[in-house]
Amino acid sequence: MTGKTPQPSMVVQPGDVRYPSLSRGFNQRWIGEPEYVVVVRSSTEAKEALQKAVREEPKNPKRTRITVRSGGHCYENFVCGDDVRVILDVSQMCNIEYDPKMDAYCVEAGASNWHTYSHLFPVSGRALPGGSCYSVGLGGHITGGGYGLLSRQFGLTVDYLYAVEVAVVKKDKTVELVVARRDDRENPDLQKLWWAHTGGGGGNFGLITKFWFKDPPTPPSRVRLAGIAWNWKDLTKNDFTALLNSFGAYFRDNQDKNTASGKLFGILALNHHSNGQIGLTAQVDIDDPGGIAAMDDFIAKMNHGMSAEATEMRTFMGERPSLGTLKIPRDMPWLTATQVLDSSGEDQCGKYKSAYMRKPFSTKQIDAMWAHLSKDGPYRDYNNPQSLIQIDSYGGAVNAPPRDTAARQRDSIMKMQYQVYWTATDQHEPKYLDWIRKTYQATFADSGGVPKVGTKQDDLATDGCYINYPDVDLNDTTTWNRSGQPASTLYYKDGYTRLQEVKRRWDPLDIFRNSQSVKEQKAQ
Repeated sequence: MTGKTPQPSMVVQPGDVRYPSLSRGFNQRWIGEPEYVVVVRSSTEAKEALQKAVREEPKNPKRTRITVRSGGHCYENFVCGDDVRVILDVSQMCNIEYDPKMDAYCVEAGASNWHTYSHLFPVSGRALPGGSCYSVGLGGHITGGGYGLLSRQFGLTVDYLYAVEVAVVKKDKTVELVVARRDDRENPDLQKLWWAHTGGGGGNFGLITKFWFKDPPTPPSRVRLAGIAWNWKDLTKNDFTALLNSFGAYFRDNQDKNTASGKLFGILALNHHSNGQIGLTAQVDIDDPGGIAAMDDFIAKMNHGMSAEATEMRTFMGERPSLGTLKIPRDMPWLTATQVLDSSGEDQCGKYKSAYMRKPFSTKQIDAMWAHLSKDGPYRDYNNPQSLIQIDSYGGAVNAPPRDTAARQRDSIMKMQYQVYWTATDQHEPKYLDWIRKTYQATFADSGGVPKVGTKQDDLATDGCYINYPDVDLNDTTTWNRSGQPASTLYYKDGYTRLQEVKRRWDPLDIFRNSQSVKEQKAQ
């Protein structure tokens, strides 16, 4: 760009070449038509842009919401919905540096998972135990209690969150930048605001500009990575049952974060039979002397009782690439392995659902999954190879948090993500939505069609849903959620009342809202 060429405006309006890209996110189901998008590059610009947006009158009374876009990975229409008036895009705020005043690493809210791996690790030898989808923005990932392949070893990302900078809107519509720290004893309201960002979800309390993390963990220098699959044509129901029983039992029995098996992370991709394969990915720390033996033992246990023979991955596994060369496990540096697994998949339309599992699957749950994935059930003629139930290992360090956080599910052993993808022009979208809704409903038929929150008293195997995998079907208490528990309970359990108190204090005008945002607790 020459000195005579004017710099483009950071306010992007319809007709601007950038507008189509910045008014949508990863999920192509949701394409907004905001009055404008503001690309902010600093905390000051974020504050000023929010102040301007709050004081304006909407041009269209049907578009009134102000939303914030970091990585654009919100699964529902919370950021790019048709009722959005202004999108504040913080994706250019991706700086990462050590802050000596805070004695913590400062990460701006527009940074992605990959920024923290590729920028933080090389200069510090530290890493956040975040997700494997490289382009997910931290603005949402952190606040929902982000996790990843290091989490059984080191816990959740929010377990290292020390402070957060947020632009908040006061009752008089003025905007203030505040810094909320976990050890703020002089201002309890600010300490509560920090707590709300340790699992309370994005888009609830204000515009996040910065995070500070204290003592993030040192990842392994080397890991062993494996990827195997079983062909659907060779699988019997007994094989399927044995595999799910083995997976659940392994992670029930290996929860000690100080052992190699307790550090091992496994991902089971139960693809619909139209995909052709079921896949298994595993990673383990081999700085631990027991790491290689733990991987061998894990794969042996997963193959135990199977008549189908394990083979190479030949198909994609949801958003994840095929690991076709990893049937024989390979040793590599941790950062290299992270790059191998880093994939966002194609930007398509998608629908998602989630569940926390505190116990291995019941026979009825396994039967329901088999019926909706195999040729033996109502979806035998269904054809979408990008339909799957992904089961991640969980627990370990996650279940031993160093302090109280808003991420309340802390005794689960597995985490499930139901996924289905299609292109925007696919006329079979209603069939895909029908598959994921009914598969999920059948799996949790005994608890009202959803993974009801359990307690120590009732000893339920399930424990609600993950706010970073939002699902608006949970609002439908007539058809899809008959558990008697609202979405707020399924996401936040006993933490919701505290989140409501934070909402009332810091977002009294309900500027930051969507169909599943925290609702203000009315004063008594």
